[in-house]
Amino acid sequence: MATFISLVNFTDQGIRNIKDSPDRLAAFKTIAEKSGVSVKAVFYTVGQYDMVVIVEGTDEGATAAMLKVGSLGNVRSETLRGFSPEEMKKIIGTIA
Repeated sequence: MATFISLVNFTDQGIRNIKDSPDRLAAFKTIAEKSGVSVKAVFYTVGQYDMVVIVEGTDEGATAAMLKVGSLGNVRSETLRGFSPEEMKKIIGTIA
């Protein structure tokens, strides 16, 4: 399974309803699960981003889950494909 790291910010709507954030997170976990995605870690943060979410799944599943949660209007995200050191070693090994 691929690893994805999402850097998340609350929208105006999301911050106005901040008290609902833990419930929205639970709903996201359900959405992710239905897309075949496993939520590995979630951190609320201070600074440039409001949350960091780490998930594992297929490209299609992770994309579907993030699109669904984004369509609800509470967050915007920037999602990065993460590679473990072992995965990167294998990728580097293919360089001629």
